Amino acid sequence: MGEEEDAVSLDQNSSGGGEDSSLRRNRHSSPLPPHLSSKVLTLPTVLTLGRVAAVPILVATFYVDCWWGRTATTSIFIAAAITDWLDGYIARKMRLGSAFGAFLDPVADKLMVAATLILLCTKPMDAIVLGPVPWLVTVPSIAIIGREITMSAVREWAASQNGKLSQAVAVNSLGKWKTATQMIALTILLASRDSSFERLLPSGIGLLYVSAGLSVWSLVVYMRQIMRVLLKKK
Repeated sequence: MGEEEDAVSLDQNSSGGGEDSSLRRNRHSSPLPPHLSSKVLTLPTVLTLGRVAAVPILVATFYVDCWWGRTATTSIFIAAAITDWLDGYIARKMRLGSAFGAFLDPVADKLMVAATLILLCTKPMDAIVLGPVPWLVTVPSIAIIGREITMSAVREWAASQNGKLSQAVAVNSLGKWKTATQMIALTILLASRDSSFERLLPSGIGLLYVSAGLSVWSLVVYMRQIMRVLLKKK
């Protein structure tokens, strides 16, 4: 997500005995992070700040019960998803990455996603077969938000430890798949509030559960990698 994508990826298929060689291989094969700009307000950071500022607007439009309110909410979320990719791309290509941007980018992402999930939980989805189901979005939302809170704390702790622990929690392909399915699912769920797109609701719900599953799975993978590093230190 954004500038987090510059983190070193780990080989998910490596075994415990081959972890050291895998880490060395990834360290040499992965591109170096972009030069950090001394400026605070670089273009990528401005885009990220825009996502943060869009959160209260998203909340306001969500409760406007008319077609333009629903359209505005969906459009804001789509724009946020696009700028999430765009700020990272610009930071890498134009070498405009900054320490502040690297900190702010995941914060903006989590604010937008958490706000959207909570908003959707306040209005139970009307399942085609079961009718209104209060827990339909709540269950995966708890899994997704809980995972993000846990990983934020774990990454903060790992950053204060040795380099191998930081590598163990670096963003990997599983996390990126989780993010992709999450963004698509939330876009569909927001759009399906409009009667023109309500037939997409089942696919949105399904993708949200897939995203929740990937969230929990990726958390387990990260924890296993951390345990391997900690056990090797003993």
